[in-house]
Amino acid sequence: METSRVGFCLLLCTIFMVVPVSIGQLTSTETRLLFQVQKLLEYPEVLQGWTKWTNFCYLPHSPSLKIVCANSRVTEITIVGNRSSPANVVPGSGPQGLSGKFSMDSLFTALTKFSSLRVLSLVSLGLWGPLPPKINRFHSLQALNMTSNFISGRIPKQIASFQNLTSLVLADNLFNGSVPDLTGLPLLKVVNLGGNLLGPQFPSLSQSLVSITLSNNSFRSQIPSGLKKFNQLQRLDISSNRLVGPLPSFLFSLASIQYLNLAQNQLSGALASTTGCSNNLSFVDISNNLLIGKLPSCIGSNSRNKTVISSWNCLSTGNSNRQHPYSFCNKEALAVKPVESKEQEEPGINLGLILGIIGGVVAIAGAIALLMFVIIRRSRTTEDANYDERSIVDKMSVRSSPKPPIDSRRVPQTMRSAAIGLPRYRVFSLEEIEDATNNFNPSNFMGEGSQGQLYKGWLVDGSLVVVKCLKLKQKHAPQNLIQHMEVLSKLRHRHLVSVLGHCIVTYQDHPNVATTVFVVFEHISNGSLREHLTDWKKKEILKWPQRMAITIGAARGVQFLHTGISPGIYGNDLKIDNILLDETLTPKISNYNIPLPLKTGSESPLSNRLSSDENAEKEDIYQLGVLLLQVITGKLVTFSNELDGLKLELEKCLAEGPSKLRGVIDPSIRGTFADESMKTTVEFAINCLSKDSTKRPSIEDVLWNLQYSIQVQEGWASSGNLATHM
Repeated sequence: METSRVGFCLLLCTIFMVVPVSIGQLTSTETRLLFQVQKLLEYPEVLQGWTKWTNFCYLPHSPSLKIVCANSRVTEITIVGNRSSPANVVPGSGPQGLSGKFSMDSLFTALTKFSSLRVLSLVSLGLWGPLPPKINRFHSLQALNMTSNFISGRIPKQIASFQNLTSLVLADNLFNGSVPDLTGLPLLKVVNLGGNLLGPQFPSLSQSLVSITLSNNSFRSQIPSGLKKFNQLQRLDISSNRLVGPLPSFLFSLASIQYLNLAQNQLSGALASTTGCSNNLSFVDISNNLLIGKLPSCIGSNSRNKTVISSWNCLSTGNSNRQHPYSFCNKEALAVKPVESKEQEEPGINLGLILGIIGGVVAIAGAIALLMFVIIRRSRTTEDANYDERSIVDKMSVRSSPKPPIDSRRVPQTMRSAAIGLPRYRVFSLEEIEDATNNFNPSNFMGEGSQGQLYKGWLVDGSLVVVKCLKLKQKHAPQNLIQHMEVLSKLRHRHLVSVLGHCIVTYQDHPNVATTVFVVFEHISNGSLREHLTDWKKKEILKWPQRMAITIGAARGVQFLHTGISPGIYGNDLKIDNILLDETLTPKISNYNIPLPLKTGSESPLSNRLSSDENAEKEDIYQLGVLLLQVITGKLVTFSNELDGLKLELEKCLAEGPSKLRGVIDPSIRGTFADESMKTTVEFAINCLSKDSTKRPSIEDVLWNLQYSIQVQEGWASSGNLATHM
């Protein structure tokens, strides 16, 4: 009997050793809170499996959902949804945030009741509205991630009181105004506020930081000298702002710096020839600034362990074809100055002086208003006169569709920035087209595609354009043709070679050609993605993060064509030759399907023509898969058997493990990617290439997976892994 008891006790001990024991049943209060959060988030797909029998502390962890418990309390909540964000919402795609019933205040009332919460990550859930001050009720918070939502207003100053905070990620939202003073957070390691509307002053940050991302904001001050004390800083990305003044040379020699991106600002002056570089520095991008002189020797050229991008400054070193003339930088630098802090007004200012100033301002404003009124009247008179000289179709103005009132919480970033730098859409006269192309001089002929002939041209303002000549095979009713022009005028997006305008010429007596349409596109002069993957000098620039950014940009361009206009445009020619890159490596799709009635008898409504091929949408996804495979392997695919062989090889390597997969990746990007990021992208590319078109993902799925892959990549890079696997 005693022996059996001992055996039973040993059996129990063995069971408890083998089977993990629950840390404790989650309290009923916190269980109710989780269901309340599920309801407040309007039941996102990732939470729809929750029931009253769900054991939250033992839910399997995934990239989309993670709940961690300790001592019967929730310590981590990570929820990643699939909603769009300001950076990838396209015009006309409808509301992307949660419904009007959503309340940010109610959500944080519930969340702050998790008394032991240390990690809170709510990503791509469509949250909108400002963060409430009650966020200061988080007493133990160590990491806050609210990426890819529509959160607006200022970042609450209460965040500066989180003494345990190590990571603050609020990227890709609609935050504006100044950043709270974060110098008092001694444990803070990661700050990512990229893709907002923050500014104008550079924020005050903790010297303990390892990674700082402030890109794509509105900072327009000088880079503070205090950054020289950031000895732990490994990654600094302050690109795509309007930062001015000299480029501090100490940034290149920070003790731990590995990644430095200062591109697309207004930094000016010359770097000292004695500038030194940290031994850890592996990536530098100072392109699209106003820098002059020669680069210091330590960043003067690319090496095997260092990538340097310095194009579109006024530097006297490197490729002069990719630099502006010295006069450009000198003129632009004089036109910008740093934002000055507002000084406290001096008391006792003379009342008469104030009234005099106000009177002067009013008088000047009145004079300006009168002058503008006269100019506008003359402009309209001239425009009316020009229209009288055109054909009947040209006289019909291209009108935009009536726009519904825009909810301020859902103003997408792409609506603000999709056509940055482009002039307004206009109708050209035939004389203007002929002048631009020098009467279609053969020296300006660029080739002939499936839809028409291409000519290079120069507008009166000196800008370089591409003119596509489309010959319609029969006459078209003016209303039918203007319907096509309506769609044409909307083809303006950051990731398309955008349409600048058109000209329609009707030949009354010509026996064959009834109408010719000239479509004017912006000109992209930095070459195609094919050229960048085959030219070894250009290829060195395209490491894995750059390639990911290019494929995401191309996918956003496709999403715009599919969903950004109505009806959508499918069956686009997404070959690697037709993905053009501008000076900042922003991808732009060219040679996409122009919505014009090119075939005889195509008088049917536009929607019927564009939806004639039900597989066209999935064909675009297939071509994106082909594009991904070429970007991953660096091998160009010409024939279907080559594609099948490459796909089979990648599938085999996926099954065999990361080391095998690394063996077939383009050698020039080895050491610059996270294995999980690469694996995710390869798996998804293979899904896009499914022979069964119904199994191919939607364009929204493509974007979601690519964005997840780049989030994994950024996390890997910011943790200090960059270039450790060379």
